[in-house]
Amino acid sequence: MKRKRVAVIFGGRSGEHVVSLRSAVSIIEAIDTELYEIIPVGITREGSWLTGPDVWQSLWEKRPPAEAVPAVLLTDPSRPGLLVQSDTAAAEWRHQPIDLAFPVLHGPYGEDGTIQGLFEMAGIPYVGSGVLASSTAMDKVVMKTLFKEHNLPVAPFIHFNRWQWNGQDEYWRQKIEQEIGFPCFVKPANLGSSVGIAKVFSQTGLKAAINEALLYDDKVVIEEYIEGREIECAVLGDLEIEASRPGEVIPSNEFYDYRAKYIDDRSELIVPVELGAEIENIIKQYSLKAFRAVEASGLARVDFFVRPDRGDVIVNEINTMPGFTSISMYSKMWQASGVSYRELVSRLMEFALIRFKRRQALLVVPPE
Repeated sequence: MKRKRVAVIFGGRSGEHVVSLRSAVSIIEAIDTELYEIIPVGITREGSWLTGPDVWQSLWEKRPPAEAVPAVLLTDPSRPGLLVQSDTAAAEWRHQPIDLAFPVLHGPYGEDGTIQGLFEMAGIPYVGSGVLASSTAMDKVVMKTLFKEHNLPVAPFIHFNRWQWNGQDEYWRQKIEQEIGFPCFVKPANLGSSVGIAKVFSQTGLKAAINEALLYDDKVVIEEYIEGREIECAVLGDLEIEASRPGEVIPSNEFYDYRAKYIDDRSELIVPVELGAEIENIIKQYSLKAFRAVEASGLARVDFFVRPDRGDVIVNEINTMPGFTSISMYSKMWQASGVSYRELVSRLMEFALIRFKRRQALLVVPPE
């Protein structure tokens, strides 16, 4: 049987570039090479696309690739694939067919619907959510609005953009104090891996935290601080979806920030976590509901706060391309639920092919 060619795409222009590299190497090692031919595609921090056996290592070591060549995605559905520069001196390009894309990109320019739109134009099946779900789940304001519309419990929040903040900082500071209170979380509306997020305890640090968040996005979200356990749940599937056993994050820092997630290696991940049958069932049902609220597909991780003293569950956010190493929370929750990492990777690629075939069957060309 002819192997399908899967382009594993990693790196990217977002602040989560290194996170993407960590995820990609685990996925590449888990792909069944008897069924798939792997085509590694690295995107530099500047946005250049490269392919070749050396590309992952060159991005990781921040050096020019020795065995990688420029590549571009060909947005021609009659020839799905890449154009790869085969001779730099002669400026010659060859066509590299692709049967499937596995975008292991976190944050803007990869998890926000942008590259998903490219795949749609190119007629290439791809792992994960489509344009709509990717973009709405990336924007915390739109995401939380959809959650509220679907009667999911979310923490109180307010939001504003850069232009509303400039010259009106005193108005917003008073509004935050009156409606949200302290401590609170200040977040860029569009980013992940806790980049640019600050926990603010008083008016003193508020302005600096907002200006920091505005370095990463034009829109800021201010959320009420919820005193509770940080619980996560993984969702897998296409039309039929299932939720994993939940896990708990016990952060090493004040909250589960970027350093606690990826650098100091002292945060504790408990998988599965015993919450009692009732709370676990609520988390699973809310996870499925959140997945459907943004119309996600393939995979997602839903994050919660659980307040044991009150017995209630608050939905924090959904992540449509969570960290995906073999020891990431998403994969660990599925391993605790009986799905191995290798099986997880295979099922996600199968879902992508099935979804593409189903959507292609719906395309009707109008008569001339």
